[in-house]
This record gives sequence, C-alpha cells and structure tokens, in this order.
Amino acid sequence: MTSLTLQLCDDQQSWLTQRDPRTRIITAVLFSLATVSLDHLTLLAAALIIAVSTALAAGLRPLLLLKRMAALETFMLVMLGLLPFTTPGNPVFSVGALTASAEGLRLALTIVLKANAVVLMLLALVGTLEPVVLGHALAKLRIPGKLVHLFLLTVRYISVLHDEYQSLRRAMRARAFTPRSNFHTWRSLGNLLGMLLVRSLERSQRVMAAMKCRGFDGRFYLLNEQCWQWRDSLMLVLAMTTLSLLVILELLL
Repeated sequence: MTSLTLQLCDDQQSWLTQRDPRTRIITAVLFSLATVSLDHLTLLAAALIIAVSTALAAGLRPLLLLKRMAALETFMLVMLGLLPFTTPGNPVFSVGALTASAEGLRLALTIVLKANAVVLMLLALVGTLEPVVLGHALAKLRIPGKLVHLFLLTVRYISVLHDEYQSLRRAMRARAFTPRSNFHTWRSLGNLLGMLLVRSLERSQRVMAAMKCRGFDGRFYLLNEQCWQWRDSLMLVLAMTTLSLLVILELLL
C-alpha cells in the first residue's frame, strides 16, 4: 500500500505532512472548489504558485512528482494544440488553413492552470497520506461507512487482483499466446477478463467467510485515534483566509 503514496525527499516529515489528515483533506477540497470557481488568469496563476509551494513544503520528490504529472501534462499539451483552433472568436494567428482564436487560447490556459493547481494540491496534501490513514480520516469526517469500507478493501486487495492477472498472463504466455489484431486475440483477452472476474468473486467469498469467522459485523473499528491540534486549526484558518481572498478578488475584478 505504500506504493500508492508519494515519496518524500527524506525520512523526516515536514510541518505540513505532520498535520491531521482531516485538516489536509478539508484544505484540499476547499482549494479545489475555490480554484475551479476562478476565471482570471492572474488569480489562477497565483493558485498554481500556492499549489507548487505547498508541494515543495510537503517535501515531495520533484522527479517523482513530474512522473505522476506526466499523463496530465500530455493531455494538457494536446488540448493546448487543439482548443485554440476549435473555439470561435477573434483570430490571433494562423497555421495553414487553421486559425487560432484569442478566446480558445484563453480557455485552454484557464483549463491548464486549474487542472495543474488542483492536481498538485491533491498530490501534496492527500497523495502523501497512507491509504489506511486516508480511509480512517474519511470515516472521521462522517463519510458513509460503506464507502470507507469499499475504499479500504479495494486498497487492500488491488495488489491481490494484480497478482491473479499476472498469473493468468503467464499461463497464456506459457501456451505461446501472442497478441494480434484478430478474433482469436480478442476472444482470449475476453476469456482473461472473465477468468479474472470469476477468481475475484471466489476470493471475495473466501475473504467474507474469513471476516465473519473473526466476528465482522458490518463495520470496521478505528483503533488509532487522530488528535486535532491547534496547529491544524491554524493551518485551516490560513487556508480559508487565502482562498477567501482569491474568491473576493475574483468577484471584484
């Protein structure tokens, strides 16, 4: 489960990562809502700077952070290349028969700034949490228990499903299966998914039987008590003040 979280630059946690997980979740949610509501590029750039500063303050490894952002940035580059030419408006420049509009370029920049700011903040505040700690924090925030159970069980058994998939793939390679674009390949992949589903159902039944034998009554008992400190309140107040300032400036501009 530790592979699902971002690694820090060193073993010592920063002041930010030592805060209560509930504080970090609430701050990330509020930041996301405030950033999505912004439209001015200057304020969005400020939100992105805040997100980058938070990620650096959290002690994230820059190379690993860039690797996690690679998929998003690829999509953003494609959008930057297409959206200005597909949005009607005042022409800015032309590339052959295609004309880029100022409205399309501004819309593309707005989406890029919003997406990067929100994702960076989520990686900094939520991505550094252990999955079990995140599940316990969601339960403390009064998230429905069934959703929390589903999240914790998914995190616990996703590696088991991956091992089952790798086992089936090795069995196919041992029988000289080579993927091609033909009916046999698609039928084999369909059988692979079907067998994976069957094995997942069988494993879930065995897990449920084992949990009932250990007295499972439909809920998980949270053994670790998370303690809210005055530093958590201070962090939440600072975050709300900064986000309120951005929203007020958005209304005034």
